Amino acid sequence: MADPTPESWRRVDAYLTDTLVGHDPVLDDAVHSQQEAGLPAIEVAPVSGKLLNLLVRISGARRVLEIGTLGAYSTIWMARAVGADGRVVTVEAEERNAVVARTNLERAGVSDRVEIRIGRAADVLPSLVGAEPFDLVFIDADKESNTIYLDWAARLGRPGTVVVLDNIGRGGEVANPATTSAQVIGTQRGLEMLRRDARFDATALQTLDRKGWDGVAIALVTDHVTDAASLD
Repeated sequence: MADPTPESWRRVDAYLTDTLVGHDPVLDDAVHSQQEAGLPAIEVAPVSGKLLNLLVRISGARRVLEIGTLGAYSTIWMARAVGADGRVVTVEAEERNAVVARTNLERAGVSDRVEIRIGRAADVLPSLVGAEPFDLVFIDADKESNTIYLDWAARLGRPGTVVVLDNIGRGGEVANPATTSAQVIGTQRGLEMLRRDARFDATALQTLDRKGWDGVAIALVTDHVTDAASLD
């Protein structure tokens, strides 16, 4: 058995990326421009980007909500999946990130199907009330607000909406009941909400890729969403 070290899991990630995902110049350029602009290197790994793309296609999603745009790497993956008639609404707190994201979306040829809304997601999400429900919601923003974002995912979705909550492994720290990290505590509370809130049916997987040891939770919004409190 191979030694489970960071070097070995990065080697496996490279193998899986080469074998199943490949290398896309547009996506590579998106990451490069993000790096040049000094944005943090926290975009999803290519294997995870492909997973998002497949989840959109498998679920038949045509309206996608993304919370946390960064440089639009994951946005491009999902915008390609919704098709020319689909729509991705992505929320980004930082204007400087949105500038990079717009350039990347235009270069990818999908800017016509993506709307970037700038501001704190907790402030922006209520403005989406009354729109057509979202078919898939990808949450990849500040972990301290995970429960807020999950609540809005259910409110802005419908029974059958797919919800993807990223970065739930936290390098194994998520299983530490004595953690003092606000990000980890926010992650724990999000997972606990997925367990106890009747609006969700969920599972989670640990992941090992070029980004390290982490994980992703995947949930469906259930029929109980119709029993939730009315939208604000």
